[in-house]
Amino acid sequence: MTNGIAAITFVAFLLLHFTGRTDDAAIIGGFIPARIGDPALLEGMAAVPAWLTPLSCALIHAGWLHIGFNLLMLVFCGRQVEQVLGKGGTLCLYLVGAYGACAAQWAIDPGSTNPMVGASGAISAIMATYALLYSQQTVRRIGPLSANIVRLLWLAAAWIGLQLMIGIATAGGLGDLGEIAIAAHIGGFLVGLVLTRQLLRWRFRKPPQPLN
Repeated sequence: MTNGIAAITFVAFLLLHFTGRTDDAAIIGGFIPARIGDPALLEGMAAVPAWLTPLSCALIHAGWLHIGFNLLMLVFCGRQVEQVLGKGGTLCLYLVGAYGACAAQWAIDPGSTNPMVGASGAISAIMATYALLYSQQTVRRIGPLSANIVRLLWLAAAWIGLQLMIGIATAGGLGDLGEIAIAAHIGGFLVGLVLTRQLLRWRFRKPPQPLN
């Protein structure tokens, strides 16, 4: 599943890159927060429906550095996560992470007309699950908070702090990465933290017992 997502994403990048249509694709298929409040924003254009743009924007990347880093993280973390959650669970995590990332980006600037592109928000959800599954850190409960909750809070705080530092460091842009959607990374990661336990329960649920 992970390799399939990576392959489709890379093929889409190559087609847009070598046909010179990346900028056009960003407008008609990227996630534009203002479209949520103004559905007629791109009226008259053959644009992807606004409710589908969290998925279509994940197929659009700004350049080689952008696609390269995203696919590296997707394949490295995704294959490990897939071994635990299976194909269905990993796909669910990726898709919900994509929507969570766009929701977070919309929440901080709902009137923005700047298209957001890239799969890093969805991949952040997979990275969160990877961190929960393979982290070796021992965490103890704090007061009424269970060890699992403390672990979630520490990972969320660390990721948010890292993203804020990246945002400050790259405030002037970073080559073909352009402006980084920090909120989307945070939103996707939080989705992964929240969904991991539920997906594990679904993956390892006990089959119904036959009646005598």
